[in-house]
Amino acid sequence: MEGSLIPVSVAHAEGQAEFLPGALAGLEGDARVALRYVDSRGNPTQRFPANPNGSAGAVAAVTTTDGRVTIMMPHPERVFRTVQNSWRPPGWGEDGGWMRLFRNARAWLG
Repeated sequence: MEGSLIPVSVAHAEGQAEFLPGALAGLEGDARVALRYVDSRGNPTQRFPANPNGSAGAVAAVTTTDGRVTIMMPHPERVFRTVQNSWRPPGWGEDGGWMRLFRNARAWLG
């Protein structure tokens, strides 16, 4: 799903990502930042409402080095169908953009 720009539901403004000095740079260096909040042009942002909780580095999700565990603030389970989205690009069928995340997980589990 690398490079995807997908709208997502955020339930509240809690869950702000904060990092010890140097920790964010380490996560970025290890390619462990899995998701970022972006603006309407696809650029990482610190600004509300695109970054609803002001997470440092616009970080919305972090993963382990092997990718088996990911923690995230947004709620893709709330917008996996197109009709659940308040906005969607033309051409989406019944499935929203986040359905791919769940299908990928299912395929990985076998």
